[in-house]
Amino acid sequence: MRRPRVWLFDLDNTLHNASHAAFGGIDVAMTAYIVRELDLAPVDADALRRQYWLRYGATLLGLMRHHGVRSTHFLHHTHLLPGLEDAVHGHPHDFAVLRRLSGRRFILTNAPRAYTERVLGALGIARFFEGVIAIEDMHMFGHLRPKPDARMLRRLTARLRVLPSHCVLVEDTLAHQKAARRVGMRTVWMQRWARLAVRRKPVAPLQVRHSIRPPYVDRKLTRLRDLLR
Repeated sequence: MRRPRVWLFDLDNTLHNASHAAFGGIDVAMTAYIVRELDLAPVDADALRRQYWLRYGATLLGLMRHHGVRSTHFLHHTHLLPGLEDAVHGHPHDFAVLRRLSGRRFILTNAPRAYTERVLGALGIARFFEGVIAIEDMHMFGHLRPKPDARMLRRLTARLRVLPSHCVLVEDTLAHQKAARRVGMRTVWMQRWARLAVRRKPVAPLQVRHSIRPPYVDRKLTRLRDLLR
């Protein structure tokens, strides 16, 4: 891979073990939110949460489209997560690599900014990144366009004034990498935390065995140290 100018790092299950620290609590909070706001029974709310996640790639998008839910209200109430900082952990060797990577480094996450900043603060790695591109920054023409929306990724490269081919997306989610490749980015499939993830959710679109590298993935790795090669 040619030397990149911009590294785009996902956050959850890429830089820390979100399956342990956050995902369970977020799922519970989302279901509780749907129960409260849509007046559904818990079992129906949980089914709707999963349905929208599978159909749109994010529960929030389904709630916005079909129920008029406001994104800021939803994100605030589903990411309060008391005790998050005590549960967050990553790998020190991964973090040592971040300071050695040449090029600009950004967080690109579908998580809200407040949650992202809490996680980066708990991990002690905020200083390694030039900026955070959170889900609140992914609005286009009045619509929310989170990963894996290719239009948002193209607009992002324009904002950063860089060619897509000079960007590398480091991510645990294959659907997002497929979109990145579609716009010309290079892709790295980070598997350290995804391999350890507890499968609480139904099988995601484009989910495959970790032993298989899809053609739209340039590299797969279980430690960030391999990025230095």
